Amino acid sequence: MALMATTRTKVCGFLSRSLRAGPCVNRWWRADPICCSFSSSSSASAAAVAPQREPMGLEVLGVKDYVDYRRSRCGEITHKALLVDAAGTLLAPSQPMAQIYREIGEKYGVQYSEAEILNRYRRAYAQPWGRSRLRYVNDGRPFWQYIVSSSTGCSDSEYFEEVYNYYTTDKAWHLCDPEAEKVFKALRKVGVKVAVVSNFDTRLRHVLKALNCDHWFDAVAVSAEVEAEKPNPTIFLKACELLGVKPEDAVHVGDDRRNDIWGARDAGCDAWLWGSDVHSFKEVAQRIGVQV
Repeated sequence: MALMATTRTKVCGFLSRSLRAGPCVNRWWRADPICCSFSSSSSASAAAVAPQREPMGLEVLGVKDYVDYRRSRCGEITHKALLVDAAGTLLAPSQPMAQIYREIGEKYGVQYSEAEILNRYRRAYAQPWGRSRLRYVNDGRPFWQYIVSSSTGCSDSEYFEEVYNYYTTDKAWHLCDPEAEKVFKALRKVGVKVAVVSNFDTRLRHVLKALNCDHWFDAVAVSAEVEAEKPNPTIFLKACELLGVKPEDAVHVGDDRRNDIWGARDAGCDAWLWGSDVHSFKEVAQRIGVQV
């Protein structure tokens, strides 16, 4: 029995240390669209550029083992706060970006095909944004003007404004999980605080309001306002500060291994990969210890 207890202690200690480990990736970010499209699965794209590494944390013993460990340490409810990524986890574009750019652009003389627009978009987005260390500053207009004109060959200001404003409406976005509202209400009812943590410009607040979900959250940490983009741990720490919780008492859920998982762990939070560790917010709640 003593040997079993010692072994369990060593395993839990290793798991706790592993979850805090992570590569130093705080100086750069993933070059994928945030406000206008998703060219591919973000977790897959992140894995494609990420260096190979030995499994650690949740990948060693699995999420269930870690949840059991948290319950043994924290009680039935494993976390005091849930942090949620926006684009790709909470919400997603309703139509492909290239389709929208082309359809709106037809009356402004845009002649590129959707495939050409997508290729030009990817090239433009991959270029260094030299005006600021952040892509999304305030409303992000200078950055998105560059992206839209580079993608379509059209620099018409009226065209840009129409595209830009379209992405603040409920036509442009939909919620990824139809049960999200019910889950978040259940979490908050038992005292688990909920926040959005997103690399986005200030339009995110308009998007959340357009989707009638802004009141679901206790706080919203937007990179354009915090002046730090994931995977920089600063944005996660700010979210925890807004919620009044310690990082070790929060779990972050997002679809990008580098930005969301490694970034959150660098901040001292737990992290679950959307689409891999968890597949719905109901599953997230159950692992926290809240039945919905």
